[in-house]
Amino acid sequence: MSVQVPVTILTGFLGAGKTTLLNRILTEQHGLKIAVIENEFGEEGIDNEILLREEGREQIVEMNNGCICCTVRGDLIRILGDLKRKRDAGKLAFDRVIIETTGLADPGPVAQTFFMDDTIAEYYLLDAVVTVVDAKHAQTQLDEHHEAQEQVGFADRILLSKVDLVGDDEQIRLKDRLKRMNPRAPIKPVHFGNAPIAEVLDIRGFNLNAILEIDPNFLDDDDHSHDDDVKSFIYKTDKPFDSMKLEEFLGAMIQVYGKDMLRYKGVLNVSGQNRRVVFQGVHMMMGGDLAKPWGENEARTSKMVFIGRNLPQDVFIKGLELCTVT
Repeated sequence: MSVQVPVTILTGFLGAGKTTLLNRILTEQHGLKIAVIENEFGEEGIDNEILLREEGREQIVEMNNGCICCTVRGDLIRILGDLKRKRDAGKLAFDRVIIETTGLADPGPVAQTFFMDDTIAEYYLLDAVVTVVDAKHAQTQLDEHHEAQEQVGFADRILLSKVDLVGDDEQIRLKDRLKRMNPRAPIKPVHFGNAPIAEVLDIRGFNLNAILEIDPNFLDDDDHSHDDDVKSFIYKTDKPFDSMKLEEFLGAMIQVYGKDMLRYKGVLNVSGQNRRVVFQGVHMMMGGDLAKPWGENEARTSKMVFIGRNLPQDVFIKGLELCTVT
């Protein structure tokens, strides 16, 4: 199979600085050919004029049919298919894709696209969801808009913009809140879109073989000053899992809570298996794969993180404990 084309989903609430970051990526001399799929409200996207003016060589496909979270799924498959055909025919040259969502989008359905269509899944590799968060206005946006919470919950990496407009204490409080919502996404400051390419591209946040590293201390602080709908929790155990029990339990949880399970991921120690089992899911879709073998004297610890809306943590934890081999 030929090398898959990596895709980055760039999201963030209105005014966070997504287009500023994208313009910088498109104009930097990095030698990459990038196809951009952009989504804006209205008949004409203002950002498209900016992008075309800044870098005319890039291939820009704009969708003007409304919010990306509710109507774009079919269109996105079609557009990705069109790009594939033009690339295969030698009419377009690009080696990666960036999808910039509108500021009011839930990135979930966009990410699901890469699990739903076999042709798209084989040709494209969903690299990561990168979320730009406005340090100045994020606390209010997270309080008032569930879309802003979803964008944080789905992130593989969070880029914090406008940090120069807030004090250190305010920045620390925001980072603590973001970590409680999503402990698996590193948080990096970005000044006027000036982020290293390595902070945005080739992150491999959705790569099943990327070993998950979770800092459990992220969630030790019980002082939750904000009751966010989107929260995260971590489960760790030194006991091996019974694969059949775990599959049945997670399947049942997905049936009941799948629409509220934004992202879930883990590295598992499964009874009778000498290699790590890496699993991840988006809403109702879950997959797994074998990763590298456990070391001879290595502690076989399972780590799982669940990010979602109002998930019953106690039900998940008790259920997972019943799936271990005693």
